[in-house]
Amino acid sequence: MTSLTTFYLSGILGKEAFGSDGDAIGVIKDLLVNAVPSGQSEPNQQLVIGVKLKIGRDIKFYSFKYFRVSKAREMINVTCTDLIELNKDEVDNGLLLDENILDKQIVDLNGRKLVRVNDVRLATLPAGTFAIAVDIGIEGLLRRIGLSIPIKRVLSLFKINIPAKFILWDDVQAIDFSNLNIKLSKSYAKLHTLHPSDLADILEDLGKKSSTSVFSALDEEKAADVLEELETNAQIHIVESLPVNKVADVLEKMPADEVADLLDELEDDKAELLLKEMEAESSQEVRELLEYDDDLVGSIMTTDYLSFSATKTVEEVLRELRAKKPESAELYNMFVTEKDDKLIGTFNLRDLVVAEPDTKINTIMKSEPVSLFDDQKTKDIAELVSKYNLLAVPVIDKNEQLQGMVVVDDVVEDLISERRTRKRK
Repeated sequence: MTSLTTFYLSGILGKEAFGSDGDAIGVIKDLLVNAVPSGQSEPNQQLVIGVKLKIGRDIKFYSFKYFRVSKAREMINVTCTDLIELNKDEVDNGLLLDENILDKQIVDLNGRKLVRVNDVRLATLPAGTFAIAVDIGIEGLLRRIGLSIPIKRVLSLFKINIPAKFILWDDVQAIDFSNLNIKLSKSYAKLHTLHPSDLADILEDLGKKSSTSVFSALDEEKAADVLEELETNAQIHIVESLPVNKVADVLEKMPADEVADLLDELEDDKAELLLKEMEAESSQEVRELLEYDDDLVGSIMTTDYLSFSATKTVEEVLRELRAKKPESAELYNMFVTEKDDKLIGTFNLRDLVVAEPDTKINTIMKSEPVSLFDDQKTKDIAELVSKYNLLAVPVIDKNEQLQGMVVVDDVVEDLISERRTRKRK
């Protein structure tokens, strides 16, 4: 009999464990790994600390330290030299591989996608037995139903291999932890490293319950970025599933035009509750946007823009930008206004960067800028953007006071949406 260096969870579940005298002790139902080993905050290998064993009608957890996994002629054997029961704290702080990982949806951080675990690979080292990777490939599924070896033999005759697909623990973030008693801040920590659009795709692939749990674990800034990227139906689900105060805090971190678009899809009563819960200034901006009809420029403009006095110097403007740290869209086009917010000019980031620090803004700005009226029809936007090759267009009212700007990204999204609607009709 030779020591087994690596083995799979599917190969040990349901196996009988034998004592040193050769008598059967019980049936293995699951393996328990230490979710967060002492001294490690982000372990990439999980130590197996316990075994869930069924002895007669009783099911209890015992220390894995006294269990040994070996194989002879492709058969896995499990022997036990002593049964030491684990205490409740050890069990509660552990992670059951079959119950919480096998067949569960996980995030492949490298692939930035949702996958399902077909098996778990373990390795026995001098320091103990560790869960080292999850199998997300076809081979893992075939192994589970006992067809891996015969199918591989048949395919080998045609020189065809089944590609192995493993994800190391360090590249895995479990999602479905509904039955696991660990803090969300720990279990979802790695999700914060993903781009908001990747996280949005993952949330849309998850079930409603899980997507809400994951979203709730994000900080407000990240949650706002992700909510912007979600499809409308997913946005509505998230908003309706969470407490009003939690949603309001997230909405305050979003651009007012994005919030207005979202609230426009909700029932009036729900939208009003959220507006009342939001801070007064943020709420007022959104209310003003909601007053515009859907076919007017004002309905898709953003009120997040940058405006400066004509007498400021380039250095002063750059200093303000460093302090404000604006979103990239706000830098597409910057505006020059008088005291009454009357628009008198525009300039872009290139104009700013190539100018000397002591240059006045009024010498680099473009006077009589191209603009849109807030009550102008949205159908006029595309022609204007195309004609003047603009990334952002200022929006003014009848008194030429600056109200916001229309960003080309939003125009493209609206045009695509409108085209899809026409095709459906």
